[in-house]
Amino acid sequence: MKVILKKFALELKHTFSISRESHDFQDTLILGLSLKGKTGFGEATSNPYYKISVESIMAEILAIENELAVYNFETPEKFHSFLCTKKLSNFAICALDLAANDLYGKLLEKPLYEIWQTTTQHYPITNYTIGLDTVEKMVEKMKEKPWPIYKIKLGTDHDVELVRELRKHSNAIFRIDANCAWSDDETISNAPLLKELGVEFLEQPLKADDWQGMKKVQKHSVLPIVADESCILEANVEKCGLHFSGINIKLTKCGGLTPARRMIKKARTLGLKVMVGCMTESSVGISAIAQLLPQLDYVDMDGAMLLKNDIAEGVVIASDGKIIFPSLGGSGIRIEL
Repeated sequence: MKVILKKFALELKHTFSISRESHDFQDTLILGLSLKGKTGFGEATSNPYYKISVESIMAEILAIENELAVYNFETPEKFHSFLCTKKLSNFAICALDLAANDLYGKLLEKPLYEIWQTTTQHYPITNYTIGLDTVEKMVEKMKEKPWPIYKIKLGTDHDVELVRELRKHSNAIFRIDANCAWSDDETISNAPLLKELGVEFLEQPLKADDWQGMKKVQKHSVLPIVADESCILEANVEKCGLHFSGINIKLTKCGGLTPARRMIKKARTLGLKVMVGCMTESSVGISAIAQLLPQLDYVDMDGAMLLKNDIAEGVVIASDGKIIFPSLGGSGIRIEL
């Protein structure tokens, strides 16, 4: 297989802030895998929280480029197993795995959801993320993008008051993501107030390794709690089953579609709700997530909607949240590299 790598700096419509960082651009790697006249595309973004840069991902992949060139590609699952024998981060594996899945579907001329024997008759609508900012600017973003479900980033000393102000301007469902910024007592005390304000669930309120705190929160919170930073790998799902109501799977963190599908199956056996989330990424990564939609309870796939200009074509998210799936096989991605 021939490997193509290209770095992009994705410009955002607005400064995007969460409890621990802010940025106006998102660096991302787009990867192409070509075989038999078809090219599959994958993506992985940089992430300072996990000490990952586009340059580090590229270096990892280039180190095995010769092995990829002679690899006998059969299925994405076998390819993923091969990648796991190499010294690669999950971000690098994700880019390769997404490209392999897209390539596989294009070779078979079928979308991935069809290959996986699912249909797109029913699927969850993505939320639209409102980054942490002044209440005035957050309201402005909501008015700019009327949407049925908002994910609201929090992490201040006046979070409930902030949500109360936002509620005055929208009847949409609210989901709250504190990105590890709250304590257990703060979460428990905030939950009933936020529930009254139409909040559906809380995402990762505590630090990722605060399992005792999460055990307490899971027992006493009146709102469901969904794991994000606490659920990175397949091995984390089992433990999350004891401390959360659901998990948010990020393809870049777990290593792509192949392990994500196994995580979904495991979560179902534990009675967990399943969400797949995105980074601030292009339609390359978003179109891969869309293939999983029939298997999900919730989805956060608004990354490309937050960009000034998308660099790729794939799934289209309509103004009412419905998805227009491309006829092209795989994840249906088109991009010039």
